[in-house]
Amino acid sequence: MSVLEKVSSQNLIELEDKYGAHNYHPLPVVLSKGEGVYVWDVEGKRYYDFLSAYSAVNQGHCHPKIVGAMIQQAQTLTLTSRAFYNDQLGPYEEYLTRYFGFDKVLPMNTGAEAVETAIKITRKWAYEVKGIAEKQAEIIVCDGNFHGRTTTIISFSNDENARKNFGPYTDGFIKIPYDSIEALEMALQSSPNIAGFLVEPIQGEAGVYVPSEGYLSRAKALCEKYNVLFIADEVQTGIARTGKLLAVDHENIKPDVLILGKAVSGGVYPVSAVLANDAIMNVIKPGQHGSTFGGNPVAAAVAVAALEVVKEEKLAENAHRLGKIFRSKLAAYTTNSKIATLVRGKGLLNAVVINDTEDSDTAWNICMALRDNGLLAKPTHGNIIRFAPPLVMNEEQLLDCVSIIIKTLKQFE
Repeated sequence: MSVLEKVSSQNLIELEDKYGAHNYHPLPVVLSKGEGVYVWDVEGKRYYDFLSAYSAVNQGHCHPKIVGAMIQQAQTLTLTSRAFYNDQLGPYEEYLTRYFGFDKVLPMNTGAEAVETAIKITRKWAYEVKGIAEKQAEIIVCDGNFHGRTTTIISFSNDENARKNFGPYTDGFIKIPYDSIEALEMALQSSPNIAGFLVEPIQGEAGVYVPSEGYLSRAKALCEKYNVLFIADEVQTGIARTGKLLAVDHENIKPDVLILGKAVSGGVYPVSAVLANDAIMNVIKPGQHGSTFGGNPVAAAVAVAALEVVKEEKLAENAHRLGKIFRSKLAAYTTNSKIATLVRGKGLLNAVVINDTEDSDTAWNICMALRDNGLLAKPTHGNIIRFAPPLVMNEEQLLDCVSIIIKTLKQFE
């Protein structure tokens, strides 16, 4: 095939199907360009992006400041490993820890890596600080969680598709219902070996499940009472997505361990991080955890630029304001809708529940129709559609998108 020959979407889909592992089920649209809130397919059709790469592209596609930082650093120094110091990592670590108010950060690359890192830190703290007997530490997790798909993480997942035939599984986790303070306290009372409580402030993959008001602050208070680390997985909910810098900020609490990823880089480079204060982070010594790429110069430069954009462009404030408009408009529609029963969320992380069962293809078909109408979204849990546009969206664009969504839903009434 000539490099000048134009390849169709169907050709490219067939290439992935033939040569790539079948570990994803993408919506059939092949994207070749992105800018701000928009993406274009290889045929040149423009769409609103209402997934934002699962909230990695909060700052919008190809933000010039972030891309500029990446290009400049990539032309200077890309990777040293952690065998040597580099001139970008220290300034980045200072910037990040001050930005979020922690003593130290352990830099990694992906969200799942960061969750694994937090689990290791929590266990080591349990043995060396709390005094739990070695190999006895337990971490409380929630039903409906999504923290990644590594072997340890799927061990406490409810997603049988991600679990089946990948065992044996890792021990050391206690599952409780999400949004239940009673269940949390009972679990904390059940054993002296509880090291941590790992929780998403809003469960994204579960369908943008927002817990009851006060749940997080009461959970944090219980963790303090029982000397247990409160571990917040903000990979998807962090970096202004929910209308605050962090989703836990809605209840004015500070996690003991904070997990970040995705939009830390604005979606242009894999960057994740685990933050904690010295009393926790200092249990990690040289050689006990790391990554060749974790804390590389490009990642450091990109992350600083991406976080500067969040503050400079007031993205949390914009997400808060536009989210209220979005939910108000969609809630008014669902009042008399036969197909859409509920809208929920915070900031610009929202979902619409479709009046159908999880094993139905209705939500998928609605997303296909949304694609045809110029807007890209994906179902989660079968009958729930997540709507999470880049936070650089303006009100005029949002209202245009609301019109597209309502028009599309009406096709299925």
